[in-house]
Amino acid sequence: MKIKKQWTLPSPDKTDEGFVWHPVVRIGRHIPFGYKQDPEDKDILLPIEEELELYEKAKAFLKQYSYRDVANWLSTQSGRRISHVGLMKRVKIEKKRKTTASNQRYLAKRYKEAFEKAQKLEGRILSQETREASSIS
Repeated sequence: MKIKKQWTLPSPDKTDEGFVWHPVVRIGRHIPFGYKQDPEDKDILLPIEEELELYEKAKAFLKQYSYRDVANWLSTQSGRRISHVGLMKRVKIEKKRKTTASNQRYLAKRYKEAFEKAQKLEGRILSQETREASSIS
């Protein structure tokens, strides 16, 4: 089994009022945009809701504007610097994770269907063998 060395940020829960963000465990040196280190525990990152909501808006702006323009807007609005390359990497990683999760859900569904079909086939084969064995005896 392949071991993944990369950790993923949890996706927020969407509510009527907006998103509900969750604290995460810190695994590297870098603190992602929208999070800050917990003063009581250096291994926990606390969400900064304003930055994360601005980041969600920034992702929508990327459909119309360049990464450089959106990163400058995001840095100005949040007061925390993020480069266009950093923004591009984060968006790219999120898209990749979303695609991977979608593929995994699809494959899980297919595997479940295949397993159920295999059980039916085995049941039929076993019932035929037991009928043949009882007719021979």
